[in-house]
Amino acid sequence: MLPFRLQPLFLALLLSYPAFSLADPVNNGKAGIPPVQISGNTEISAIKPIPEVNLWNRIRQGYGIPDLQGTLVNSQLNWYSTRSDYILRTTERASHYLYHVVEELEKRGMPTELALLPFIESAFNPLAVSSAKASGMWQFIPSTGKDFNLKQNMFQDERRGVLDSTDAALTYLQRLYDMFGDWQLALAAYNWGEGSVQRAIKKQQAAGLPTDFNSMSYLMPKETQNYVPKLQAVKNIIGNPDYFNIVLPKVENQPYFASVEKTRDIDVRVAAQLAELTLAEFKELNPQFNRPIITGSADTKILLPADNVEIYKNNLSKWEGPLSSWTAYTVGKSERIESIARRVGAAPNVLKDVNQVPANMMVKAGSTLLIPRTTRSEDNDISQLVVDHASLSMTRDDTRQIYLTTSKKDTLGSIARRYKVSAEQIKDWNNLKSDTLKSGQKLHIEVAAASAKRDTGRAIVISAARKSVALNRKTKKITVAEARLAKKHG
Repeated sequence: MLPFRLQPLFLALLLSYPAFSLADPVNNGKAGIPPVQISGNTEISAIKPIPEVNLWNRIRQGYGIPDLQGTLVNSQLNWYSTRSDYILRTTERASHYLYHVVEELEKRGMPTELALLPFIESAFNPLAVSSAKASGMWQFIPSTGKDFNLKQNMFQDERRGVLDSTDAALTYLQRLYDMFGDWQLALAAYNWGEGSVQRAIKKQQAAGLPTDFNSMSYLMPKETQNYVPKLQAVKNIIGNPDYFNIVLPKVENQPYFASVEKTRDIDVRVAAQLAELTLAEFKELNPQFNRPIITGSADTKILLPADNVEIYKNNLSKWEGPLSSWTAYTVGKSERIESIARRVGAAPNVLKDVNQVPANMMVKAGSTLLIPRTTRSEDNDISQLVVDHASLSMTRDDTRQIYLTTSKKDTLGSIARRYKVSAEQIKDWNNLKSDTLKSGQKLHIEVAAASAKRDTGRAIVISAARKSVALNRKTKKITVAEARLAKKHG
């Protein structure tokens, strides 16, 4: 492509001149401008193309998927073109990620309109989650994410990570294109599943019918029927926004973000502070971290706006406080968040919030919780083994809190037997250091709700029996059953 626009008459004159040709023999006949000789041995090199400064233009120049036409495209085009506010919000959000996606597409020789696909998938929201539990900008379901080695554990979900999910999505799309030899069918398979598209092709072939997208769309679910037309509609709008009276935000043809290697575990809050970003700004580029701490090996990267990288490094070199305020803890048998919180000096609702435990749920033994570091905690990073295998299992909280005041006769053992718990649990729940109880001491016990109901009912029966025995003693009429019950519960 010529680096400047030539007027038709001037171009005709140039082409008629025998010394000038748009065919460059050095480039095997490809269009080009040869060096121009000026006075003797002085040579001026060929005029270099001016680098594209607008990323939208770069995307337009790389369009490579055949245009789709039809009523479905027209319908989607009408929908998008009449919602300029939606287009503006989505394109502004996309501006943070587009350069990276376009770079990766061009490296692979793939059509650049594929950079617009997250427009359809997630509106470029990396935190988007569908009803089918698809997550991230490229909307990977859990099983497909695992197929493409996207880690999904308690600490991070790489389906939301900008770098990892983009690499996986483009690898998947290229695989689908290699399978079907058609980008429209590859896109349909990305949405519907490769097996579904293969079966549709076989059905068409058996009937002697064409196997292009338009010919097969009647076999597809409604979502997939509209999926490729949606991309075509967005492609048309980005290709000629003036025609639709839409003003796209300016997107520089240069990286918006750069990656920084993580050296130690670091709190998300601290990382944002060092980069001089708000938490929201930091999470826009690092949405994959599920917890308030960024763990993982040296391979873990933090993304920052390019202008903030040196700020981050400079502030990190001067930082004197702890990088991380959290450590991992394995829940023991019969332990509750409330007792763990008391032990580490934290509010139970804080631990539940950090570990994403709903109010009506309790964690099972063996689960991994994040708890605040204490002065007794070792200043070690959470091990990669813990990160990779950490799990959080929950069950409905069917326990009931019982509060009591001890009498002179009460011991840990007698109270434990009464409520069918262990003495150690009572000590843990009440943060007791000694095995000895004082009269009048207030304790709380945690028992299963069903057991508590049974105990309450039993207490009522025993109370009634005692009243019956007391009453009948006056008349000397005590049944054998009543006597046994009275003796048993004294």
